Amino acid sequence: MEQNQPQQSAPEKKKLALNIISNSKQHKGFGAGSIDLSQVSPVIIDQGEAYIDMGAMHAKSKVEKGIKFSPDKETVPNGRRVWIVWVAVDHDQEGGYYAGMASCEMLVDTEARRGWKILADHVNRMDAALKRKYLLDNLGPEEKALLRGLLQEHNADWWNHSPQELKDMLA
Repeated sequence: MEQNQPQQSAPEKKKLALNIISNSKQHKGFGAGSIDLSQVSPVIIDQGEAYIDMGAMHAKSKVEKGIKFSPDKETVPNGRRVWIVWVAVDHDQEGGYYAGMASCEMLVDTEARRGWKILADHVNRMDAALKRKYLLDNLGPEEKALLRGLLQEHNADWWNHSPQELKDMLA
C-alpha cells in the first residue's frame, strides 16, 4: 500500500428535513404538505423598537443569536421581555393587507446568554397567523403602538386596506 495516496472520506448522508416551499405550486411528491411561509414575516419588538428580522424564521434573529433557550422561565430571572409577531400578508382585488398576526413572548438575558421561550407556542401562533387569525391579546399598549407604527410605516396602503378588527386591536 502506497503511503502518498490521499485518503478518501466516506460521502456524507443527506439528512431528511422539513421543506419550506417559497412558491405556491402544488405538488404531491416528497415534501408534500410543507407549509408555504412566503407570506409571513417576523417582527421583533425589543427595548422600545419594532423591526422586521427575517432571521427569526429560523430562531436566528438578532436578539436570539448566541442565546441558549430553555422552556423553564426560572432559568432567566433577569431576562427582558422580547416579542416576535408573526405577520401574514394577503392580497385581494383591492390590493395587499395584513391578513393575520400573532404575538409570542420570550425572555432574553443577553449578558448571561440565556433565554426563555416555549417553541410550541411560537409554532402554534405562527400557524394562527398563517390561518388569518389575530392573536395580539398578550401585547401591552406600548408594544401595540410600536407594532402599529411599523405596519403603517412599512406599507400605509396595506394598513388602510386591513380589516377593522386589526386596527381596533392595535388602537
